[in-house]
Amino acid sequence: MAKYCILILSLLALSCSMAVAYEPSPLQDFCVADPANSARVNGLACLDAKLVNADHFSFSGLHAAGNTSNKFGSAVTPVTVAQLPGLNTLGISMVRIDYARWGVIPPHAHPRATEILTVLEGTVEAGFVTSNPDNRLISKVLKKGDVFVFPVGLIHFQRNVGHGSAVAVASLSSQNPGLVTASGAVFGSNPPVPADILSKAFQLDKSIVEHLQTVF
Repeated sequence: MAKYCILILSLLALSCSMAVAYEPSPLQDFCVADPANSARVNGLACLDAKLVNADHFSFSGLHAAGNTSNKFGSAVTPVTVAQLPGLNTLGISMVRIDYARWGVIPPHAHPRATEILTVLEGTVEAGFVTSNPDNRLISKVLKKGDVFVFPVGLIHFQRNVGHGSAVAVASLSSQNPGLVTASGAVFGSNPPVPADILSKAFQLDKSIVEHLQTVF
């Protein structure tokens, strides 16, 4: 009887883990994205398997440093299904991140992916904020070879705190993780969120809110 109970519990656990998966398991060896196909599923339609070749599963570019000459002092080189069609339906992607000295990746969230960051060069401060009601900051200074995880959907950031440039790579648990930048979403929406709502929400003078909306 005990063996049957253990078996039933194991099956229940397995079914629950399958139910909360963010992307379904593929039903074929691969489904290379076909952007030209107007059909849409939860992902892109599959290219005819007879037309698939090795180029659909490879990407050249992560060896090159991104241009960090911008207001954030950082650059992200993505490898999502848009750059690597063979990722379609496989539920993974990755990015290279370059940071100038004191460069930042501003607070943002990925609505469809957990992210795991590995520092390759330099020293990077990384952190995320837990959900309401705690809103607790969990952060750590990472050095070469260190790894940090950002749970799916939570606001997180990175900052180069070393004496030179820094480089990291990150893997994400979605072929299309999505990106919601906190400042851009709040102050840069189209059409804009009414300034009086943001003024009350952030306890700021309305003129400051309106200025921030012009910036973003």
